[in-house]
Amino acid sequence: MSELLPDVQFVTPAGGRRGGPGPVGRAVLVLLWLAIGVLPTVFAVPDFELATGRTGTPGTLRVLSCESLGKGRYDCKGTFTPDPGRGSTVMVDASPDSEAGDVLRAQLTPAGDRAVPAGTKGVLAATTLPAVGLGGLGFLPYVLMYWAGARRGRRLAVAGGVLVTAAGGVLMVVGLVAAYS
Repeated sequence: MSELLPDVQFVTPAGGRRGGPGPVGRAVLVLLWLAIGVLPTVFAVPDFELATGRTGTPGTLRVLSCESLGKGRYDCKGTFTPDPGRGSTVMVDASPDSEAGDVLRAQLTPAGDRAVPAGTKGVLAATTLPAVGLGGLGFLPYVLMYWAGARRGRRLAVAGGVLVTAAGGVLMVVGLVAAYS
């Protein structure tokens, strides 16, 4: 590294106190960590409600066209036909991972501007964001035990953290596969 930056001095500051942030800093870090872990679930609630049929209008989505926006992004349009007796066919935005010609069960958003997959595929796709949050929370108990100075149970906290983080990773991959298949 020094060959690339010969004029830069690499100095490690001498810490006056050891142990990381103080109590207020730790509280702030834990609150931020919790927010980053929990907020994805809060933001995913509307997607779960649509996928399970609690909100929106059930029907069938027919993807008519997908236009490339460049850099791997697509804008897809389609028609949404509500189940009999629930309204008339409308033009909607379709999921960007759709392909022209796709026909699938979907749920029309309450705003009526887009249709999202319903049923198992929709629920699994909606699981992606909360799974990221779950994976991020895995090692929080270990960090709290470390800061508290607890020696017993830290190995168990690490094992639990590995399992929770792995579960979050698996759920995230399952959700992504469901969303893009």
